[in-house]
Amino acid sequence: MATTGIHHVTAIAGNARRNLEFYTRTLGLRLVKKTVNFDDPGTYHFYFGDAQGSPGTIITFFPWSHVASGRLGTGETQETALRVPEAALGFWLERFVAMGVSHEPVATRFGARTLPFRDPDGMALALVAVPGAESEPAWSDGSVPEEFAIRGIHGVTLLLAEAGATAKILADVLGFAEERTEGAVTRLRSPDTQIGGIVDLRAVGGFPRGRSGGGSVHHIAFRAADDAAQAEMVRKLETAFGIRPTPQKDRTYFRSVYFREPGGVLFEIATDAPGFAVDELPAHLGEALKLPAFLEARRAEIAARLPELGDTA
Repeated sequence: MATTGIHHVTAIAGNARRNLEFYTRTLGLRLVKKTVNFDDPGTYHFYFGDAQGSPGTIITFFPWSHVASGRLGTGETQETALRVPEAALGFWLERFVAMGVSHEPVATRFGARTLPFRDPDGMALALVAVPGAESEPAWSDGSVPEEFAIRGIHGVTLLLAEAGATAKILADVLGFAEERTEGAVTRLRSPDTQIGGIVDLRAVGGFPRGRSGGGSVHHIAFRAADDAAQAEMVRKLETAFGIRPTPQKDRTYFRSVYFREPGGVLFEIATDAPGFAVDELPAHLGEALKLPAFLEARRAEIAARLPELGDTA
């Protein structure tokens, strides 16, 4: 069966140290990789996820210290939802209150109890209580007990002027199927995919376009098992939809192509291979600053330009 679902979500943050502290110490995710933005090596690129950095568990950030705040609008990701065990929401609600994390009351969406919250840059997130998630692997370094730990991405909500064309690409190219509608939101699910298997489309008509910035999602990456599967997705985009993605880019830990879907959201298709252990042993993921080969000669210069992280790294 083809590999489908969300590979990772990449967002924009402000202060690098604050971002690192929140996702590792507050949310208890593992820093899987500490590298740089390959196109702007003066800024970090942090990858957070489970113990191995498995596809579907990864949320990544470009932290630009002086970035202006984004403005939510159509053509953007409205919310990124993370999976937790059913019994975990009480723990997280108490933790958010104690740690001053901005959050909303628990609500029920598509039959699941959901705790919406925001990170320090205003990025909209949610914890979704998922039956059976307690049996899925979890990372814990002690800051969050394993039985309450985040299990990966549950799904994303895209804010669109019109959802039909986006839904067709999700179905015909990326392997999702329409499940049901609740109010203005249509849910699509990747069959037989637990982690990262949901995309919700919220159609809002003439709502203003969004503005990218701090707290905004930069792009959503979807999984391809390998180069051949990715090439087949590209072929479908070109022949059936007239969309020509970028040439394949080597991101060291996966190989990617990018395109704008009809609603304006930037999509990526990323291969599962080779993974995050390609340049670090699994027990030491995220410990050292890793650079792609083409930037290695500039290591001293790049390291000198990057913000101080203190003892958080």
